[in-house]
Amino acid sequence: MNLHEYQSKQLFKDYGIPVPAGHPAHTAEDAVQAARDLGGQLWVVKAQVHAGGRGKGGGVKLVRDLDDVSEAAEAMLGSNLITPQTGPEGLPVNTVLVETGSDIARELYLSMLVDRGSERIVLMASAAGGMDIEEVAEKTPEKIFRTFVHPGSGLMGFQCRQLAFGLELEGKQVGAFTRIVQALYRLFIELDAGLVEVNPLVVTGSGEVIALDAKVNIEENALFRQSAALEKRDPTQEDEMENRASAHGLNYVSLDGDIACMVNGAGLAMATMDLIKLHGGEPANFLDVGGDATSERVAAAFKLILSNDKVRAILVNIFGGIVRCDVIAEGIVNAVKEVGVSVPVVVRLEGTNVNKGRELLAKSGLDIITADDLTDAAKKAVGASGR
Repeated sequence: MNLHEYQSKQLFKDYGIPVPAGHPAHTAEDAVQAARDLGGQLWVVKAQVHAGGRGKGGGVKLVRDLDDVSEAAEAMLGSNLITPQTGPEGLPVNTVLVETGSDIARELYLSMLVDRGSERIVLMASAAGGMDIEEVAEKTPEKIFRTFVHPGSGLMGFQCRQLAFGLELEGKQVGAFTRIVQALYRLFIELDAGLVEVNPLVVTGSGEVIALDAKVNIEENALFRQSAALEKRDPTQEDEMENRASAHGLNYVSLDGDIACMVNGAGLAMATMDLIKLHGGEPANFLDVGGDATSERVAAAFKLILSNDKVRAILVNIFGGIVRCDVIAEGIVNAVKEVGVSVPVVVRLEGTNVNKGRELLAKSGLDIITADDLTDAAKKAVGASGR
């Protein structure tokens, strides 16, 4: 679960990490008042969306008078911001962050995330911070310094200093950087974060080290014990269908194709999508109904995938282990009758009570295409989609 920049910066302040003074605003009038409250003659107006590259999309404006603050906020609020990370549809801007301007001497990069290969938290830092850090990672990866945190010892002071020296920080800047990294590590552990990123971390003209940006991602599987973070969730920044799926205990990810998939088990779902691609089709979604799927959950899954108007065929692939095939078949029949499916439905059932499940489908009177195995199902689904 991602947090907005202004939410992440409030967490940073709670952990003693220096950030520029700023206030969130939901209207142009609020933005002007925020600038007045901050004082000074230079402000930055930032669109609050869950995506990077905002500057390239016009979502970050440096302004020098209150009229320009109002104009910038008015242009952003209510719009959809398109950045290299949002896709062509963009993300809605409902909030802007108004901050005091900073005297930037250097832009650095700092992040912390779980490296699943080493099973440790990895810290990454680079002297080439700013908007083009992705290009740095691709073309000059040697400019990115890494250090791995052993779970037994935790983050050590020397690791912070090594990164600081790699960034060519000097004098008091080394100590300031170390305190920031140690605070970020505490935040990472205590909030069950999956990613914390500061891009850029800046050195000001007076030599201070400040987090000019902030990105925090909370691990979804830990939200049950992060109730305070959960309250900060912004569903307008997330896929609507994925949110609906989550409410029914379904694992769903939207894709760009036109063959909807409903499968029990993540591995089987991936194999199903691979076979659809192999035989010339394009999956419209990843959908795992889980090993303990009920008839009601299957019906909810059917309604969900049918709400995508791009779907031209549906492939249901169930291997009954814990879940019984007759329960799945009952859910399919109920969903098709209730929703009124107008696209071909291909069903492959195997496993517990498979004969009873197939019998329920056969006696339903519905136009359901059955398949003998997964390859047969994939071919029939691709053919039924009109490809």
